[in-house]
Amino acid sequence: MSELIQLEKRDHTAILTINNPPANTWTLASLNALEEAIEALNADRNIFALVVTGQGEKFFSAGADLKSFADGDIANAELMGKAFGRAFSALSRFRGVSIAAMNGYAMGGGLECAMACDIRIAEEHAQMALPEATVGLLPCAGGTQNLPWLVGEGWAKRMILCGERIRADKALSIGLVEEVVASGTALDKALELAEMTARQSPSSVSRCKTLVMSARDGRSHDDGWRMERELFVDLFRTEDQQEGVNAFLEKRTPQWKNR
Repeated sequence: MSELIQLEKRDHTAILTINNPPANTWTLASLNALEEAIEALNADRNIFALVVTGQGEKFFSAGADLKSFADGDIANAELMGKAFGRAFSALSRFRGVSIAAMNGYAMGGGLECAMACDIRIAEEHAQMALPEATVGLLPCAGGTQNLPWLVGEGWAKRMILCGERIRADKALSIGLVEEVVASGTALDKALELAEMTARQSPSSVSRCKTLVMSARDGRSHDDGWRMERELFVDLFRTEDQQEGVNAFLEKRTPQWKNR
């Protein structure tokens, strides 16, 4: 794994730090490392939650390093575009709960990374934007798809078409982030949420996440309810279902196996 991505495990939580100072920009190496890290975490049955944050105090991530696009090389653009897509698609499909601890500026691909997570916690000094069109580009890692879903078409157009940058309090009011915390405390809050996740059955959480995300696919309510029933029954094939119910009846803390 690249040194541009640091991975730490604490009990049932993995902490992934984007480590490319000063602005934690994404490179081909770090995008590939992110994809590899997610694959490894999905295979680790002891990990129930993932927290993504940035190194330092100012930047979560400023997105792509624009120097890599300065020569207008089409082949390189295709390579980077696919790498962004694979990496953030992998992040969005992480089987557990993913939480972005936005410790500072989240611009372009940095904001797209945060939007690929399930939950976003922003520090009060954080600012967010998708400014790609300002430099003749466009968001290519889910920005045009995830932002309207989170904030509605109007604010998505303001941020993407007008290049509007917003502060953390505005991001909270439009639904782009779930909570704003004091500077220096986003990671602590994210870890608190991750600890809450660890009390839930990981088998249940992964199926609940699948159902919630499926709502974006334009399914009918009938299809959604059918999927709920099918995955409910599917849980009875897991050890966690029996453990959870019996632990409750026996008035003890369940010991989840993620199986």
